[in-house]
Amino acid sequence: MSVGTSNKTEKPPARRFWQLAIGVVCMALIANLQYGWTLFVTPIQKAHSWRVDEIQLAFSIFVAVETWLTPIEGFIVDRLGERGPRLMVASGAVLVALGWGLNSIANSLALLYLAAALSGIGAGAIYATCIGNAVKWFPDRRGLAVGLTAAGFGAGAALTVIPIRLLIAAHGYEATFLIFALAQGAITFVLAFFLRPPREGEIAFVSSPKLQQTLRSFTPREVLASPIFWLLYVMFVAVSASGLMATAEIALIARSYGIADATLWLGASTLTVALIFDNVMNGLARPFFGWISDTVGREYTMAIAFSLGGMAYWLLDMFGATPLGFVVFAGLIFFTWGEIFSLFPSTATDTFGPRFATTNASLLYTAKGTSAFLVPLANVFQDATGSWHAVFLAATLTNFAVVFLAIFVLKPVRAGKLGTLSALPVTNI
Repeated sequence: MSVGTSNKTEKPPARRFWQLAIGVVCMALIANLQYGWTLFVTPIQKAHSWRVDEIQLAFSIFVAVETWLTPIEGFIVDRLGERGPRLMVASGAVLVALGWGLNSIANSLALLYLAAALSGIGAGAIYATCIGNAVKWFPDRRGLAVGLTAAGFGAGAALTVIPIRLLIAAHGYEATFLIFALAQGAITFVLAFFLRPPREGEIAFVSSPKLQQTLRSFTPREVLASPIFWLLYVMFVAVSASGLMATAEIALIARSYGIADATLWLGASTLTVALIFDNVMNGLARPFFGWISDTVGREYTMAIAFSLGGMAYWLLDMFGATPLGFVVFAGLIFFTWGEIFSLFPSTATDTFGPRFATTNASLLYTAKGTSAFLVPLANVFQDATGSWHAVFLAATLTNFAVVFLAIFVLKPVRAGKLGTLSALPVTNI
């Protein structure tokens, strides 16, 4: 990245908004790979008599593979230049279709785990590419752009909750997996060929004086040697673990409270309403808190969001045993953890620069994969104690611990390392 000295702000090319829109749609098409999984757990268990923790290991494998391979996928995208986004998303679409197709015929845990791995690789390829494209096209509004892109992944499943439940009830979970495999894979494959990164000199903006942004782009090797990266990584793992627990276990929590099938609104069950509301709130959180972070700064926004998150887990524990309470407080949990997928990539790109943004953001995104293997511990604690209280208490305390790290560790460390580079014009990316 070269840095100019002029304060001139050029008009942004309209094509970047099309790039953003395509990225959002691609993310929405793969959203139910993660956020719709909870609907399949019980039907799979009934069909094969596998234990819940054995089935949920497939979820952990999906999330781990989806995240841990993104640095490689991001590196390929950055190295291939203009062809990178197209080839990577198209390949991801094929793997997503293959993974969910295998889910439809999986008659052993080994095959279920293989399907999870394939769909995870595909989802990660699409996710990393779209997030990397967003931070490159929008240096002036990284939080909002990444938030909107990540919102596709967070809220996209809201559109498929009812169709998935209806298809499972009418035709079984196997047919449902196959139908969505073919539809999601085909549409994403076509959209892939409209994606590209900005060309040299195509984007030029004055960065926000509210944000601490680096003068140059750091290589992935330099990023991995930075204490700031590992601090961000620990924070990401902590918040992600609690959020993934809620994602994977929300249906089981509702059933343990005895309210999953209670009619709540227009004939819809509590669980159906909760899943739709959760996905919408998860999606809204990403552009909302991304926009806030563009305005007041990343660390202050983290403190606000994670404080609310800690309160949300406590409220669900105390008042979530009623249908309305469950929907409201579960929704608040999703609203206050989904924003990590806009705040952390934006903070990483502010700190380490845009040239290797896809790779560097992907390195940080592997924290989600690390946190996935903490999800089964929720089932262990619940089985040992007979309730979800210990799980919610741990989630509450973890969120408040991350608030402390954001304000009293991350903010001063970043300020000391980078300084406040206000009104920094970015001329070439």
